[in-house]
Amino acid sequence: MPDDLMEDFTREVFTSGGFTYDVYWSGSGPAVIVMAEMPGITPNVLRFARWVRDLGCTVVLPDLFGRAGFDSTWPSIGKVRGIAYGAKVLTSTCVRKEFVCWATGRSSPVVTWLRALGREAHERCGGPGIGAVGMCFTGGFALAMATDDRLLVPVLSQPANPFGFTKKQRETIDISPAELERVQERCVEGLEVVGLRFTGDRLVPKERFAMLREKLGDSFIAIELPNDVANRDADVPPHSMLTEHVVDEPGHPTRQAVDDVLDHFKRKLVDAGGP
Repeated sequence: MPDDLMEDFTREVFTSGGFTYDVYWSGSGPAVIVMAEMPGITPNVLRFARWVRDLGCTVVLPDLFGRAGFDSTWPSIGKVRGIAYGAKVLTSTCVRKEFVCWATGRSSPVVTWLRALGREAHERCGGPGIGAVGMCFTGGFALAMATDDRLLVPVLSQPANPFGFTKKQRETIDISPAELERVQERCVEGLEVVGLRFTGDRLVPKERFAMLREKLGDSFIAIELPNDVANRDADVPPHSMLTEHVVDEPGHPTRQAVDDVLDHFKRKLVDAGGP
């Protein structure tokens, strides 16, 4: 797959709370913030973003790490170079002050910036509220953003933080107790939180989803698929529920999972209307 030139996106710079990042915008209608997985805004992340846009939404992609549009898959750049690039992005991101990778009971400082971006997106795009999708490293960001009432559709795709080396890490997600309590209050008020994982994915332990079920009850909608339905042409074991491991064929379980997420956005944001 060639690099994606992103010619259908507009790049802007957004600053808040001492952090500044490029942000890519495309489409019209209610905003959905799509936060890329490692190693960044890949062509497959952009494919998912365009599916969201085609619902009648504005997609908003913060460029938090990596090189936007770059195809780092092994068939494109080779296995050695692909592994080296991914490792470089991961290690350089983990040491930055705005991200939390190991600690429990904390959200990453960048979440404050993301909430500000969400406020900006809602003001610009209108609608009843916004959506947010976090993937892998950013998966828990969507949950922590849900303390803001503007966020109506939080989607946690393979949330991998904190890294699950200990039992405590496996049984938590990167959100503070106070933030989680607010999300629980919103769930009582009607908020639904969508989570996705492959059942054999060691990066997203089953204990994490069990904790979310316990804390959020029926408001946590889990979409879990067996590893053997994942796209076998991907570079790594089953992990990326909305991007690399999707088999884009009608009726395929991975494509149905994508469609379930898209339907959630459509019902809550597009069909609901609003100012």
